[in-house]
Amino acid sequence: MSKVSAYPASASLPMTARNWGLLLLLGVVWGGSFFFARIAVSEMPPLVLVFWRVGLAAAALQLYLLAAGPSFRLALPHLKTLALLSVLNNVIPFSLIFIGQTELGAGLAAVLNATTPFWTLVIANSLTSDEKMSWNKGIGVLIGIVGTAIMIGPGMVTGLGAPAWAKLALIGASLSYACALMVAKRLKGVPPPVIATAQLTVSTVIMFPVAIMTAGAGAVFASHSGGVWGAVAALALVSTAFAYLLFFRLVAEAGATNASLVTLVVPASAILLGILFLGERLDGLEMLGMVVIAVGLLVIDGRVLRHFGFRR
Repeated sequence: MSKVSAYPASASLPMTARNWGLLLLLGVVWGGSFFFARIAVSEMPPLVLVFWRVGLAAAALQLYLLAAGPSFRLALPHLKTLALLSVLNNVIPFSLIFIGQTELGAGLAAVLNATTPFWTLVIANSLTSDEKMSWNKGIGVLIGIVGTAIMIGPGMVTGLGAPAWAKLALIGASLSYACALMVAKRLKGVPPPVIATAQLTVSTVIMFPVAIMTAGAGAVFASHSGGVWGAVAALALVSTAFAYLLFFRLVAEAGATNASLVTLVVPASAILLGILFLGERLDGLEMLGMVVIAVGLLVIDGRVLRHFGFRR
């Protein structure tokens, strides 16, 4: 099997302070998507919401490129790769997550989604020459997944009795995200804003007929309350358009495996945002889970371990 080599060969791409800052900011932005989606799905069918999410985000980024550049024409030589990326990073995982959550509790869904870094490590170790698995990354990811499970606590238990196909749907979404990261690595030299815009534009073209076929034209263009459209706009502009600008910048600078770590941060940021803006309270399991996740990220980073004489 041929190796994907989009970055200089090395044992692993190191995470700088800037990369960690981008990762944490992205985690907060994507954590906020749970709030916006919770409001929007109260009136809008899930796949219709996916269409409006990617469609509005694509339109916003097209305007961004027109105003600030670079040119969208830079995407044209890579359309096949970008089409594959849109399917693996938006269409398949979004659909599987929505289908799986018809039977799964949100807690178990979050834990299964947090396995994305694990699958990314496995796939990157097999298909790349520059992101080989190291003991600290493998252990750190497992610690992070355990921390997510602890943090979700009783919320995870509600989904344990769900059908196996629903759990496999969430795992399938995580695998799709991991494969998408490998595809994104092939786009070396394409500016992150162009990748984000092209991916979302292709996803919009795909999701429009999907939304029409599954919900009907009436549901796609139905009128909704101002609060729902406000949530959709925030989901599209902040948690999708802006988030993907951050995401593809992180992939370019830190590599696919490191970028996938954001799925460990998202559940914690969602809970913290709920405390700050919705008056929710932090319980003991949530605090313990966040601490465990932090330990996992420190193990992955490796600098603290090296300070005490451990080597990767």
